[in-house]
Amino acid sequence: MVFTDKAPKPIGPYSQAIYINGWLFISGQIPIDPKTSMVVEGDFKAQVRQVLENVKSIVESVGGTMENIVKVTVFLKDIKKFNEFNEIYSNYFSRDPPSRSVVEVSNLPKNVEIELEAIAFI
Repeated sequence: MVFTDKAPKPIGPYSQAIYINGWLFISGQIPIDPKTSMVVEGDFKAQVRQVLENVKSIVESVGGTMENIVKVTVFLKDIKKFNEFNEIYSNYFSRDPPSRSVVEVSNLPKNVEIELEAIAFI
C-alpha cells in the first residue's frame, strides 16, 4: 500500500496506490486538493492540473517520475473537452508519453469533470 500526504486521502475503501515488484498501480485520482480535501476551485484545466499533480506526487513517493508511467486511463464527463485535456496533459508527458485510453462517462465522484488512473514501472 502506498500513501503520501502530498496526494488526497482516499474517499473510500481503497489505497492511493499499490506498489509490487516494481509496478505501481495508482487508483483513480479526482481533482481534490490534498491540503484542503476539497475539489480544487477553478475551471476544467485546473481540475486536470490537480489530477496530474496528485498522480505525480504518488509516483514520486516511491522514487519514480512521470516518465515511469506506462499506461493511463482517463475518464471525462465531456469528451468535447478532449483538446483542453490534451493541452495540460502534454505538459506532463512531453517526451515518450505512455499508452492511454480516454473514455467519456456520465458522472464521477463529487461531480468532478475528470478522473485519471495510471500504471507505472519503477
